[in-house]
Amino acid sequence: MEIFKTEKFIDMSHTIASPLFDNAENPWGVLPLISEFIKGLGPYLGSEYVQTADFVWQHHTAHISPTARIEGPAIIGAGASMEHCSYIRGGVVVGADCVIGCGVEVQNSIICDEAQLLHYCYVADSIIGYKACMGAGSVTSNFKNDRTNICVSFSLGKIDTKLKQFGAVVGDNSQIGSNTNINPGTIICRNVSIYSMSNVRGMINENVIYKEGGRLVQRVKIKKELPKGAFEMRA
Repeated sequence: MEIFKTEKFIDMSHTIASPLFDNAENPWGVLPLISEFIKGLGPYLGSEYVQTADFVWQHHTAHISPTARIEGPAIIGAGASMEHCSYIRGGVVVGADCVIGCGVEVQNSIICDEAQLLHYCYVADSIIGYKACMGAGSVTSNFKNDRTNICVSFSLGKIDTKLKQFGAVVGDNSQIGSNTNINPGTIICRNVSIYSMSNVRGMINENVIYKEGGRLVQRVKIKKELPKGAFEMRA
């Protein structure tokens, strides 16, 4: 469906995994393909990348804490930082200048350039957009308790993803507040701010603030000159 085209959420120029999406009808369709894609791409990354373990390629400018653990297949991009006790569990592309914070665990996911996963996050079977931020302790829940297929709920109904494991798509520049739970199959569009300790599900449209109880406040640009990043809130 047109509403779920990847380019509506993610600028593919900000991930080395962009070829994976070339023939994808929707972003979650690539999730089962990530590991094999990494295995195929890794040997051709060039001299700036060093193979540090089986199917693990790390850019020479990446900072990896001695206590971090990386299991392949995985690619760690230029300038990326993996902090104390962070854990890559395989099938993960970490983009350039990303931060994988203290105690963060990531599995089968694409983390686009300059995204930040702050301390004690859990991200699995997900796509995290350019400059998106997962606040401390935030979690992507990636399967249902009854183990049935995960559906994405949106304004026109639901769509069956045909997947048993799918966490979330978090769009470019979106900010997820600390200790937020993102339910399976959640789609968060671009430029969304989620209040801390929220419980999020379904599809959240772009340019909104998600407040207590799921109340949405539209972000509106102000025409007069303001400091960079300023915005007006209008209910």
